[in-house]
Amino acid sequence: MIRLAIACLVIGLIAAVLGFGGIAGTFIGVAKILFFVALALFAIFLVMGLAAGRSIGSSID
Repeated sequence: MIRLAIACLVIGLIAAVLGFGGIAGTFIGVAKILFFVALALFAIFLVMGLAAGRSIGSSID
């Protein structure tokens, strides 16, 4: 998902340089949304992984 966000950002920047303002704004907006969704998913899975690790570790002792 981060790769898609970076691709949208690059396409938006290229479109901005070439003078396509509306398309550039759209692509950069999509890149922002994808980046924050990926960041939120990372945080959720990080917390779930830490919680699962603790529950496994506590059952071993």
